[in-house]
Amino acid sequence: MIRLSSSDPGFDSAFTALVNARREADADVSRDVAAIVAKVRSEGDRALRDYTSRFDRHDLEASGWEIGKAERSAALANLDPELRKAIELAAERIGAYHAAQKPEDRDHVDATGVRLGARWNAVEAAGLYVPGGRAAYPSTVLMNAIPARVAGVERLVMVTPTPDGEVNDLVLAAAEIAGVDEVWRVGGAQAIAALAYGTDHIRPVDVIVGPGNAWVAEAKRQLYGVVGIDMVAGPSEIVVVADAQNDPAWIAADLLSQAEHDPTSQSILFTDDAAFGHAVERAVGDQLAGLATGNTAAAAWNAYGAVIVVPTLAAAVPLDQVRHAGSVFLGRYTPEAIGDYIAGPNHVLPTGRRARFASGLSVLDFMKRTSFIACTPDSLAAIGPAAVALAHAEGLPAHAASVEVRL
Repeated sequence: MIRLSSSDPGFDSAFTALVNARREADADVSRDVAAIVAKVRSEGDRALRDYTSRFDRHDLEASGWEIGKAERSAALANLDPELRKAIELAAERIGAYHAAQKPEDRDHVDATGVRLGARWNAVEAAGLYVPGGRAAYPSTVLMNAIPARVAGVERLVMVTPTPDGEVNDLVLAAAEIAGVDEVWRVGGAQAIAALAYGTDHIRPVDVIVGPGNAWVAEAKRQLYGVVGIDMVAGPSEIVVVADAQNDPAWIAADLLSQAEHDPTSQSILFTDDAAFGHAVERAVGDQLAGLATGNTAAAAWNAYGAVIVVPTLAAAVPLDQVRHAGSVFLGRYTPEAIGDYIAGPNHVLPTGRRARFASGLSVLDFMKRTSFIACTPDSLAAIGPAAVALAHAEGLPAHAASVEVRL
């Protein structure tokens, strides 16, 4: 891992290199995804069947393309009662938080008598990608599906890879709780292409959301414009700001909570006490030794982890001074993982410096705004001449005439 001190010569360049380091898809991934997308667009189901056989080692015709309602209901019914209670509590809290995000329509008449406003509508169909590789994430199902349902999406379609044909019942149970309509046994870039263009089995959607590996993220990037997407997210990351009054073991656990996601995840600690930074490093090593995901977490920590020592930290960092973050977790008793599962705000967040211009997943990702205007003869007479002048100035006489003919 990387150790930096803001007092070191060359700190600025070293820190810039740290935050600008690319951990996303390379040119080879981009080329491969383009070929997959093109094949799915031209061959449809045949391409999906070929790719599923190659990458997930099962035949869709034999294992079944869709995981039906009966199987999803059975997965929910057989779920451990305590785990079901936990998922239902998470769903309730996520739903309540996102319900408060729904925007209000506007409709008013201004001083000139022009009626102006906007109305919001949900997209008709949304696609949800749920990874099926390293781990099964029922929380991802909830975080992506529930905002869509709150927005009013009529058709929610989930795609998830099922390696060797095996289905994760926990994911199916979460899909049932969240109200997913369709679940298909396809994954990878080919699943994103199928959602975007449609095939004989899978009808196309309007928006695609959900995390995935580099190929999935690149497919979403390439298909933006054919469909809407939530964001092009990179590997998981966390920044912890902590002084020496904290327990090093707590901070180590926070750093590892994201490092265990993927070998390219990044965990960074800012502290004003070098000795505390070393204590956290030791605690990370101790916890890695007994962590079931220790190999993955160690790879991420060793390659991309960082401890950065700065001269001073405020007793409490004011929230309004945090300018670029998908989500902020305040205080010693608010670990990032509480937001991953149960707090309510969405855990699908911008990474790789994209919080400069992007936000976490919300109800608005599944909605679109339509403005409307209504003029009366008097209000058109009040503002129309200015429109005519502007149209002529832009060299668009037909624009001008469409107003002039009514004046």
